[in-house]
Amino acid sequence: MALAKEKKVGEKKVWFITGCSTGFGRELAKNLLENGYQVAVTARDVTKVEDLVSIAPENALAIKLDVTNKRQIADAVAKAEQHFRRIDVLVNNAGFGYFGAIEESDDAEVRSMFEANFWGLADTTRAVLPKMRERRSGTIVNISSIGGFVSFPGVGYYNATKYAVNGFSEALKKEVEPLGIRVILVQPSGFRTDWAGRSANDATVTIADYTETAAANQAAIRGYSGNQPGDPVRAARAIVEAVEADEPPFYLLLGKAALKNARLKLEALASDFDKWAEVTEGADFPEAELARTAK
Repeated sequence: MALAKEKKVGEKKVWFITGCSTGFGRELAKNLLENGYQVAVTARDVTKVEDLVSIAPENALAIKLDVTNKRQIADAVAKAEQHFRRIDVLVNNAGFGYFGAIEESDDAEVRSMFEANFWGLADTTRAVLPKMRERRSGTIVNISSIGGFVSFPGVGYYNATKYAVNGFSEALKKEVEPLGIRVILVQPSGFRTDWAGRSANDATVTIADYTETAAANQAAIRGYSGNQPGDPVRAARAIVEAVEADEPPFYLLLGKAALKNARLKLEALASDFDKWAEVTEGADFPEAELARTAK
């Protein structure tokens, strides 16, 4: 097979985006197509992205993709590579939420969420990496959440999927950056997408003891769905700006609440670390013992 055509200086990047039917994926694809980029627009139901393709049919390719299906991932990446000759930017956006206290949560629902939010992201990343390594260039954008850095009651398993994405992304960055591949970890707070609306499922079991914690937070999140301060259109612009930057961030927080909660978490971490530093360091062998055993 012939090597993929090299990107010319000044030529716009080719993007491959998962989950384009709603939310960040839709707004990002729209922004890119309106600005002359070539985009592989993927969705489980491609009829839901026909309007996006119509923005710039010559630059768009609609591809059916369920990220929990490895065969579909491989086929979708191959189609995009064949059509556009390369993928410069992968955006792992597909995923959904789940509401319920940890004790209330349904095992099958939780595992299904992990399949989409984490394993789908990991499998899609692995599918694009060989060609990116071959070209020694590319950018992988993983859409996580501030909930991947700060946990909240009522969404513990969702938090867990995003913590997994964060850990995966940090290791990935250290592995592929020396090969010319960039990684950007996007961590939004509340945005006006479908995440807190129809896209998130609820636990069918409720336990009264969690009324003031998990249930209260769930009600608050559901209650402001459609009125969140975050603007998906501005988020899309921010992601494009980060990808095109000479020195892009690894951690890209989006939204004032994301920044506020992240800073509070950092303060809490520093407080515990400092308060328990003596106990922490005391868990090692004494220096004298280390010196003796090293001989």
